[in-house]
Amino acid sequence: MPLKDILVHVELNAESDRRLKAAMSLAQAHGAHMVGLYVVPRPYIPAYAEVQISADVMEAQREAAKEGAERAETAFKAAAGGSGLSVEWRAQEGDMGRVLAFHSRYADLTVVSQPNPDHSLFPGDRDLPDRLILTAGRPVLVLPFEYSGDLAGKRILVAWDESPLASRAVHDALPLLQSADKVVVMVANPAQVPDEKRVPGADIAAHLARHGVTVEADHVTSDEVDVGNLLLSRAADMSADMMVMGGYGHARWSELILGGVTNAVLSNQTVPVVLSH
Repeated sequence: MPLKDILVHVELNAESDRRLKAAMSLAQAHGAHMVGLYVVPRPYIPAYAEVQISADVMEAQREAAKEGAERAETAFKAAAGGSGLSVEWRAQEGDMGRVLAFHSRYADLTVVSQPNPDHSLFPGDRDLPDRLILTAGRPVLVLPFEYSGDLAGKRILVAWDESPLASRAVHDALPLLQSADKVVVMVANPAQVPDEKRVPGADIAAHLARHGVTVEADHVTSDEVDVGNLLLSRAADMSADMMVMGGYGHARWSELILGGVTNAVLSNQTVPVVLSH
């Protein structure tokens, strides 16, 4: 069951160019239709200045936004035109998070990027990826900032904790897992169970194997490193080029303040991460 529709967030910057290149490689690998979406910003006028702003200024902002959308479309078509892919261009005015979330509901996967961590106001300042994970209702693939890979997805680490969110993420990502050369289901700090012979992660690994996934179950225990960074460390150990996990099992605000697995992974990610909520 390959991916059929991939949505990629398009902007007018170098990060968008890298994101588009990665999304194209994934679409080619799966024979998927790729949609480029540019969100046209609405004219912004501070409330205190509304009375003082002339119609000419408002019109100039609209023209600038329209010109930006046209430039983005030209760049998208130039990049994707010779790829042989089935591609589609969309541009819609509105709030970026809401527009992307709406269009994500008609795609198998949405590709966005981690914001520049050097420009963050506080640790965990990831408004767009977080909003999409929580509101799209579909899996979101978040690329590390300045990622320049091709989304091969040949060695994938699956973060497994037997939760509904983890199960949803695994099944949302099934096309990616089926096309991988190696999948490792990783259980971090597994809970004690009455049956000591039960191997953590073995049940979901067996289920995936029946779906044609080349998979093995593994687990790691540590009381010195938080689970999020423990998973990233194991991903590095196995040279993973992708991770799959459930996103925000706890309220986002509590993870940002108190810490949590999703926040730790997205704040320190070194590989693309597919998340479902």
